[in-house]
Amino acid sequence: YANRKIGLGVMGWADLLIALGIPYNSERAIALGEKVMAFINNEGHEASMNLARTRGPFPNFAGSLFAQRDMPAIRNATVTTIAPTGTISIIANTSSGIEPLFAVSYVRKVLDNNILVEVHPAFERTAKEMGFYSSDLMERIAEHGTIQDIGEIPAAVRAVFVTAHDITPEDHIRMQAAFQRHTDNAVSKTVNFSNKATIEDVRNVYQLAYAMGCKGVTIYRDGSRDRQVLSTSKSARDQEGDGKKSVRERPTSLKGWTYRMQTGCGPLYVTVNEDEDGLFELFTTMGKAGGCAASQSEAIGRMVSLAWRTGVQPSEVIKQLLDISCHSHSGFGEKKILSCADAVAKAIQNHLTQTGSAEKMQKRALFKGACPDCGGKIEHEGGCAVCHSCGFSECA
Repeated sequence: YANRKIGLGVMGWADLLIALGIPYNSERAIALGEKVMAFINNEGHEASMNLARTRGPFPNFAGSLFAQRDMPAIRNATVTTIAPTGTISIIANTSSGIEPLFAVSYVRKVLDNNILVEVHPAFERTAKEMGFYSSDLMERIAEHGTIQDIGEIPAAVRAVFVTAHDITPEDHIRMQAAFQRHTDNAVSKTVNFSNKATIEDVRNVYQLAYAMGCKGVTIYRDGSRDRQVLSTSKSARDQEGDGKKSVRERPTSLKGWTYRMQTGCGPLYVTVNEDEDGLFELFTTMGKAGGCAASQSEAIGRMVSLAWRTGVQPSEVIKQLLDISCHSHSGFGEKKILSCADAVAKAIQNHLTQTGSAEKMQKRALFKGACPDCGGKIEHEGGCAVCHSCGFSECA
């Protein structure tokens, strides 16, 4: 309230350049970016000064630099900001902030975990108009993310539809600096490096950002996250080998919790063990009962353990086991247990509620480069981590 800071900004910048046929990494694009942001900044400040004439300046105005420099009264201490727009840009179906496209085509998970290949609408329209569209080509692009190495696509089209990894780190900074020159607060922008980037490369970008007047900069080196999920690019697949999921090795000792669940076949003891990354393994002990109930519960425990050790989120495990019913029920209302599988799911739910392990695993998954909601690939844009597969955003 005392400063009344607001943050007018932009999103959809990459889509605007595509609509105009201007390559993101061109001098023309950088000049246009500065012109657009200068207009927004000037108009925003003019409107804020007009408000100050009728409603007064922000309360701290008297002690601010505005007053010290004998500048006109203004309603807001800051007017413009380029904020992360990961979630709202997905809702608006446009590119994020001033970021370039993260991919021309990509895979999105939809209902029932079905896979849908999504293509940038302007690229799909261009491909159909120019006669090189095919569903096979769209799937190939989704595998790579970029179109720069696909010779059957005209060079003029490839020049316009560039992605974050097609653009040099220096051009990322130059675009950010163009907007920063006419922005009160910081500009949210991620500089994407390839996996081969060195410490010197990163140092040079930080120094360039400082020299060009940027107030902050976020860098992301592909593959730098611990056990990052596979990239869609061929080069990343080559680096990762056959792309099989790795199974976390079991340490010598783990901490665990045991929950007693009353099933129709007798008491079921569910033990949940954790390592430093979160849920690791699950064991079941079936009271005095034996036979099928005990063996099926043991099988469930083994499969749940394998799922956790390969990165499956506990919410997905619960979803698969919860409300499975057999002929032997136990309890009533909220305490009703429909089967041994249902008991395991509810024991996991109890554990997550009591220990807060779900939040820890979500943060760990994000650190590794996997979406904590769907397991898809996290993209870094606008200084934020975003999953375009399901819409998750770290900054939401």
